Amino acid sequence: MATSAPERPAELPGERPGANDTGRSTALPRGIGRTAARVAALTVCQGALMVGFGLLITGPARGTWPITAEDDVNEGFERARTSTLTSLSYWGSEAGDTLTVVSVTVLVCAGLILIPRLPMWRQAAFLAVAVSLQSLVFLVITESVDRHRPDVHRLDASPPTSSYTSGHTGAATALYGGLAVLTLTRLRGPWRRIVGGLLLLVPVVVAVARLYRGMHHPTDVMGGLANGSLSLLIVGRALFTDGTVTAPVTTRPAPSSASAGPDAPVRGRAAVIFNPTVTTEADCETLRAVLERHGHRAPVFIETTAEDPGTGQTAGAVRDGAQLVVVCGGDGTLRAAADALAGSGVPLALVPCGTGNLLARNLGLPLSPIDALDAALRGAPHRIDLGSVEGDGLTATHFAAMSGAGLDAAIMEHTDDRAKSVLGWPAYVLAGVGALRTPRMRLTVRLDDAPALRRTARMVLIGNVGSVQGGTTLLPAARPDDGRLDLLILDPRGVGGWMRALATLLRSGGRTPRPSAPDPVTAQRDDTSGVPVEFFTFRRAELAFDSAQSRELDGDPVAPGRRLTAEVRPGALTMLLPAGGA
Repeated sequence: MATSAPERPAELPGERPGANDTGRSTALPRGIGRTAARVAALTVCQGALMVGFGLLITGPARGTWPITAEDDVNEGFERARTSTLTSLSYWGSEAGDTLTVVSVTVLVCAGLILIPRLPMWRQAAFLAVAVSLQSLVFLVITESVDRHRPDVHRLDASPPTSSYTSGHTGAATALYGGLAVLTLTRLRGPWRRIVGGLLLLVPVVVAVARLYRGMHHPTDVMGGLANGSLSLLIVGRALFTDGTVTAPVTTRPAPSSASAGPDAPVRGRAAVIFNPTVTTEADCETLRAVLERHGHRAPVFIETTAEDPGTGQTAGAVRDGAQLVVVCGGDGTLRAAADALAGSGVPLALVPCGTGNLLARNLGLPLSPIDALDAALRGAPHRIDLGSVEGDGLTATHFAAMSGAGLDAAIMEHTDDRAKSVLGWPAYVLAGVGALRTPRMRLTVRLDDAPALRRTARMVLIGNVGSVQGGTTLLPAARPDDGRLDLLILDPRGVGGWMRALATLLRSGGRTPRPSAPDPVTAQRDDTSGVPVEFFTFRRAELAFDSAQSRELDGDPVAPGRRLTAEVRPGALTMLLPAGGA
């Protein structure tokens, strides 16, 4: 969704001209109708599931274990009561009280909409709708399932609802679980994990407090945890995953020439292509301030979607006259934008906000978004190469950093997005442990005009740059502006083979020269099982696999296939780089 200076609504009678030019859009997110229907259908299923479980534990399963042991649990909590624990349980229970939950939800949602200069519509809707849906399902459950409260002394007055499910626990799960999701996915800094973990503990504390105070059976609080979690899952998937709802992002109107001053620098129009899953509205406002400080007035902010990660938005921005494209996201967002900018001459400024940020690291760019943009705008245009790639089931496109098949692609496939958002690039290491079982492949390699090679491999990696996460160098001589691409064929066998491969990579860290094509003797050898690592450089490579292999482009998995053809496009992408870049 592209946004520039928002169209000003009609002025009300007696209103001062320009009174509405606050820079804050009052438009609601688009795609609400279709998403609301999907959420409603899933909520009906959620209610049916929760009611069905309640009827099960109060009916056919009533006399079976572990239902029969619940009374012992409640009596154990009653025997363990002390004055101190009773006081603590009161505050734990109050964290899930209706008044507390409603007040916190209203205050947080109001803050998300009113405090940032760019309202966080999706985040506010996520929290409000999740809490509301949990409450709605809870009411349906209590009307459908009649369960008496535990036969112990209760420390609170019994509300006129069924014991199943725990409304306090369900509401606390939806509220504090939702806040934990927003903390872990939208904020930065190591403290976010601590805060997120503490927020996730609150529903557990509420559940234990309700058991301690004799208000619910264990399965009641388990039902509350499940009810709140399902509401978060349904709403979160609808608003953050399927891309149907697009949050409006506004930009400030361009200042008038009078307010800008006669000496204010005037630059070409700038478009900011940003990935909303890794870029907050606060980030956008900060980037806007940096752009305006460098003379780029009224930048256009364009949000990527799951269906179009940046190619269409970038192409549209160029068609609309953008003379600078700022890309704020990870390697996937950069690749999509670079694909549209290839050969256009329109400069790209990279703001790394992703997990790997391979190109940014290899170019030596600052990894702080603000510092990266400021350094780029102070720098100069440089041309770097791109890799043009195609294959069976793969539409011709470009990559900026790396492309490959086999082990590295399997790692990308098995890396969970939630793990990446919480752990960062170490999530790839965890995924790599399971991916080590990826079977060896057989393939034919054709490099430029050299004879074909037959190889076995665990992984083949084509790179425009050489280093990956953690500072590990896999292609030591790769440079993004040398008019060539580099190929790594990795085929270690056993522990000894992996140790030899590691030693080879460490020895090659000094950018030792390599032949640009295989020698004729090597080209005729089919048995290279004793060689754990091979390096080549080329301008065009054709890789043909004997069976379909996992493939990836700049860290994003693509459809498996049996063919991958890559060719360098020298100087295809113009980037703004600080002095000493590229």
